[in-house]
Amino acid sequence: MAGECKDDGCPVDFVLKKISGPWTTHILWLLRTHGILRFGELKRLLPDISPKMLTERLKRLEADGLVARDYQPTIPPTVSYSLTKRGVQLKAMLDALGDVAIRWRAEDAGTEDQNRGAAKASRQASSATGSKVPRASSSARSLPSATPK
Repeated sequence: MAGECKDDGCPVDFVLKKISGPWTTHILWLLRTHGILRFGELKRLLPDISPKMLTERLKRLEADGLVARDYQPTIPPTVSYSLTKRGVQLKAMLDALGDVAIRWRAEDAGTEDQNRGAAKASRQASSATGSKVPRASSSARSLPSATPK
């Protein structure tokens, strides 16, 4: 039932703990959008993940019952991964989180663009009036220590 929390905590936490961790949601998203994928295909779709981390994430997802590992004893062996029935149940949630992420990225990009535009307008206005507005230096300045030596 929605909104119901028992003595053992909020039910949403149970699911979030299963899908939290580095790369986990990205792996689930890829399996949700691409279907069955071999290890090498997942690695190519996640170029910044190490093979060790990918293996650890897949083992954890398999242990949690969200991902199925299919091993075929061919030469070379064929190993592929897919979502289980339980993993497929996350589809609506992943889609909703994806929609929120896209919306938030657009909002954040708009805010950043507005902030850059306001800063540029402020610099242009101050240079037009002849006043100097100090700009932040890219190198950090060393400030004197507040504690005596």
